[in-house]
Amino acid sequence: MISMWAILSILVENKPGILFKVTHLFRARNFNIDSISVGVTENPDYSKMTITTYGDEKQVDQIVKQLDKMIDTVKVEHLDEHKTVFRELSIFKIKLSNANDSMEINKLANAYGGKVHDVKKDSIMVELTATPDQIKAFEELAKPFGIIDVARTGVAALQRSGSS
Repeated sequence: MISMWAILSILVENKPGILFKVTHLFRARNFNIDSISVGVTENPDYSKMTITTYGDEKQVDQIVKQLDKMIDTVKVEHLDEHKTVFRELSIFKIKLSNANDSMEINKLANAYGGKVHDVKKDSIMVELTATPDQIKAFEELAKPFGIIDVARTGVAALQRSGSS
């Protein structure tokens, strides 16, 4: 079986312990969570979780079915990445060794649609909202400067209209 990247959208009742129950289900099935983001929906009684993971089709189908059986779960969808808008927010703190580095990192940030924040003598921060692949590509190009720290939110995703 071929391993694939999966985006799961899970609408749950907004109550204490639900995040633990969902993550415990993944752990109990020896399934790794690549990223997770959770937020309250327009209706405060519900939250939406977006989880990305890797697995073959059978494994992903199994986890979707198990999630769907949970009492606090309202709706579970395995989103088609080609019919979905998905993004992740990341913030990079990058080392500055000389004045030219700042200019180069600014160019790199602009090329990826990033925003520069907190420019100091020895570091610069770049905010980037993009797909995980674009963030990885930016990270690879920023590595030679020296990445001091990075924070990532996890993927947020919504299926495009007319794609259900």
